[in-house]
Amino acid sequence: MTKRALITGITGQDGAYLAQLLLSKGYEVFGMARRSSSSDINTSRLKWLKIDRDVRIVDGNLLDLSGLIRLVQDIKPDEVYNLAAQSFVASSWQQPILTSQVTALGVTNVLEALRLVRPEARFYQASSSEMYGLVQNPIQSETTPFYPRSPYAVAKLYGHWITVNYRESFGLHASSGILFNHESPLRGIEFVTRKVTNGVARIKLGLERELRLGNITAQRDWGHAKDYVQAMWLMLQQDKPDDYVVATGRTSTVRTMCEIAFSHAGLNIDEHLVIDPAFFRPAEVELLLGDPSKAKAKLGWEPTTSMEDMIREMVDADLERLK
Repeated sequence: MTKRALITGITGQDGAYLAQLLLSKGYEVFGMARRSSSSDINTSRLKWLKIDRDVRIVDGNLLDLSGLIRLVQDIKPDEVYNLAAQSFVASSWQQPILTSQVTALGVTNVLEALRLVRPEARFYQASSSEMYGLVQNPIQSETTPFYPRSPYAVAKLYGHWITVNYRESFGLHASSGILFNHESPLRGIEFVTRKVTNGVARIKLGLERELRLGNITAQRDWGHAKDYVQAMWLMLQQDKPDDYVVATGRTSTVRTMCEIAFSHAGLNIDEHLVIDPAFFRPAEVELLLGDPSKAKAKLGWEPTTSMEDMIREMVDADLERLK
């Protein structure tokens, strides 16, 4: 029988790539999206992947438990992937209560809906490397203590632990992927990698003269979103649920990432990059470096795209968009 999957946050980067993956495996894919007063849903990423007509968009909101229950009753999903969140770290300081409601309590609502009407469904929670924050170990694994440094990270930590709690309390097949930074041409413009590649493309085409950034010494473990959604799917194919770090095991500074982008466009970084204190965070996460050995050993998962190739792909995509 055809499997059914429900993806919250399907219009985002990860949701779009995950939908593409599941469709390629013969799933019937439903995507939950929150409508605004304009009634329009941004399906641009689904259109970019040419799958917008292959998924079924359904109305829903992580804050509406009764609506989630009805959705689960109607769809009867075999797998549920919770990717929806207020996921921009910088905005979480400006909207801490909204971030807490959506990114933290929203997870509980989805789990509660499954517990009540579809306990046999398998559940994936999108946890985040931001939960490590002020890192307690130089390389972060599933056993590294968490020390969140933003309202977003605190909310993600709640979502992570409530997933563990429902798994252990109610026997749900609920797994969390502690995903380190993952990017692609579908990344939102507000995230640093896309801000850089779009900025470089605009400078190359004569639309801008400079790129303004904050802390460029911060180090991140960057991988490709298309690789990371494969890990999500693999987690829900296991006999037993568990939590996994998904990362490349390699870290680079923001400046190094910028140098790759500028070099690919044939530009001199020092002629265009401007450090702007306005972009510094109230509490900075200086280093994130994941240990994906558990995912490799138990899931058979490994990243296939290097950070360098990913950034070049993103620059090319932004040049194409702007042209």
